[in-house]
Amino acid sequence: MYKKVVGMSIIASIALVGCSSGEDAKEPIIIGGKPWTEQYILPYILGEYIEANSEYTVEYEDGLGEVSILTPALEKGDIDMYVEYTGTGLKDVLKRDSEPGQSSEEVLEAVRKGYEEELGATWLEPLGFENGYTLAYSKDSGFDAQTYSDLAAISASEDVTFGGPHSIYERQGDGYEDLKATYDFKFSATESFDPSIMYEAVKNGDVDVIPAFTTDSRIELFDLATTKDDLNFFPKYDAAPVVRLETLEAYPELKDVLNELAGQISEEDMLAMNSKVDVDQEQPQDVAREFLIEKELIEE
Repeated sequence: MYKKVVGMSIIASIALVGCSSGEDAKEPIIIGGKPWTEQYILPYILGEYIEANSEYTVEYEDGLGEVSILTPALEKGDIDMYVEYTGTGLKDVLKRDSEPGQSSEEVLEAVRKGYEEELGATWLEPLGFENGYTLAYSKDSGFDAQTYSDLAAISASEDVTFGGPHSIYERQGDGYEDLKATYDFKFSATESFDPSIMYEAVKNGDVDVIPAFTTDSRIELFDLATTKDDLNFFPKYDAAPVVRLETLEAYPELKDVLNELAGQISEEDMLAMNSKVDVDQEQPQDVAREFLIEKELIEE
């Protein structure tokens, strides 16, 4: 009887140890993203790299929503991280004004400090590319503009229409009304489009000018001309991982691992990856993994 009791005790102890080990195991890191091409690719770049260079595992909530959904999800801990753009963090989340000519470093420092103080999150090092705004027009339009100021001069003498996403008409500081006032645009009419439609609208001649995203593959696909923000109206929109502070405490290697991706993705790299998804119909996860292998950031 004694041996039987001892045996049962040992089995129970092993079971308890097994349960304890399971409880101590790290939960997967949850990576979110916005519902458009680039943001379907980026979570997998982070996730594949994390799993290849640490003992952590990853789950994805790609396409979860725009910043108005992702920010509270980050605060609540529904997601642990996602890739955001510094200008978006500054203007749309922290509701702070930018200053003309403000450097990437200055904007990054401002959003890092603001997120740590207000949201319990921080910004890691930028990935290497900016996805900002460029005013784009069809090369068939007959316009000859290199800068926003060139377009403004054309709008003062010709019938030029503007079409943009709904949000640009509502935003303060870097929205349509401020853009028009800064450059003295004289657009004859405006249209409101879903971002996925506005590229076709300018290609088809429904409008003359749109605020395109600089890493969007449809600029090349639809043969659009782009212009330079010569008065530095828009803030910098450098892409960087935004991570909950609690997550960095729970996963102590995570910050160093992710910061190894700093500067690894150029604007040309991001354009090429977006094109593989939009034009070649490849899967975002496959494109992300292929990029990491080609850059020798992970092994095949």
